[in-house]
Amino acid sequence: MAVQEARRGGPDMGAHEGGCTCGDCPHGAREGHRRAVAAFLLKRDEFAAGQGVPAAVAHSASASRQWVSEELTQAAEVVAERGRAEGAAWLVRLWRRTAGVVWAGVVLLLLGQALTAIGAGWTAARTAGLLAALVVAGALTAASWFHRARGGALAPVIGEDNRLSTSRAVAACWVLFLAFAVLVLVGRLAAASGNRERDALIDGLELARGAGVVTVLAVVCGIAVLVRRVVGLRVLGQRLQKVRAYRPRAADLLTDDSGRGSFADIQYVVISGVALVFAAVRLARRPDQLPDLPWGLAVVVLVSAATYLAGKYAEGGRPVILSVVRAREAGDLDAPIRTGDDIEIRGAGFVPVGAQGADRLSRMVVRVGPVNVHVPLVPVTGGFDNPTDTLLTVPVPAEVEPGRVEVQVITAAGAETNRYTIDVTD
Repeated sequence: MAVQEARRGGPDMGAHEGGCTCGDCPHGAREGHRRAVAAFLLKRDEFAAGQGVPAAVAHSASASRQWVSEELTQAAEVVAERGRAEGAAWLVRLWRRTAGVVWAGVVLLLLGQALTAIGAGWTAARTAGLLAALVVAGALTAASWFHRARGGALAPVIGEDNRLSTSRAVAACWVLFLAFAVLVLVGRLAAASGNRERDALIDGLELARGAGVVTVLAVVCGIAVLVRRVVGLRVLGQRLQKVRAYRPRAADLLTDDSGRGSFADIQYVVISGVALVFAAVRLARRPDQLPDLPWGLAVVVLVSAATYLAGKYAEGGRPVILSVVRAREAGDLDAPIRTGDDIEIRGAGFVPVGAQGADRLSRMVVRVGPVNVHVPLVPVTGGFDNPTDTLLTVPVPAEVEPGRVEVQVITAAGAETNRYTIDVTD
């Protein structure tokens, strides 16, 4: 439908140019991004079908390929710009949504307490729980307002790559839950009328009562800090490639950077969620002490956290060139590599995870001797034939001197491959 709209065009296609971020404007950032994507897909498919190439360059395969690549690169830059604008506008709107979700949770807690109080009566523990929820919700709302340009209450769990961090989200959930549990005890302690009741509530904060949940809290918080350090060091060491997302998505908690489900992330979220539900039930049953998470369940969470950390160590890898050969079309004679010839660079890891978009692919560069050659985009219906994760095709520029020449690939994430030496003849 979007492609059909791009084909039709219309007098209002240029209105606002997609830069308006008004919530009620039909030509806002989201609409601008959608139209830019539609126009790009239309142009890519037309070029893939051999249409739209000027007659001045159509006679030369290399010239037409270069012209098509430049046109697609410019269109991809427009898509990327619109995507960044949409992401920024989405983050600005998100803080109100997060605040609304927080207060909806408070309302649900109130309704749940009111329903369970039928017959049993209203207790001081219910009042303390409601007041604790109000305090936590107020703090989260204030934090959302101060970080309204970065996603509101979700700002602390958004990573440097503009994706939701699984480790930070899990740690934040445990921190909020333990803060709520302590506030419940504080409320009950403030309302206690006798010394014996106060002493019992203070005893409920003893480490022996909540050793399991405190251990889990320490581990998940440590994992959140350690994962950030591990990922940062691996990126700097070019052992992991990371590209920035346009905006965070809820699916980031369960997937890798390309959007595919990640076992390490899924099991960490599921097991931590189950443990949190168990701890919440224990708190509801025993509001006079910290939730006593059984050591068996605590160990399960620790094993899950260790699996998640191991997955972060194992993911990714440095791009590598395995071989470089002269590209040969049907009917060509076998020959050595000369300037002007196309070469095929075979290897692995050329396209980083999450960098399959045309704007990211157009940033790939092959260093042939002293010359930097941008990898041309070769469109096919539904995607690109060049570049791919395991194969790149680039021409040997005329500026390269004959002799032994080193070839190196620089990916969209900035990682460099090993140097591979080829012989270029006259």
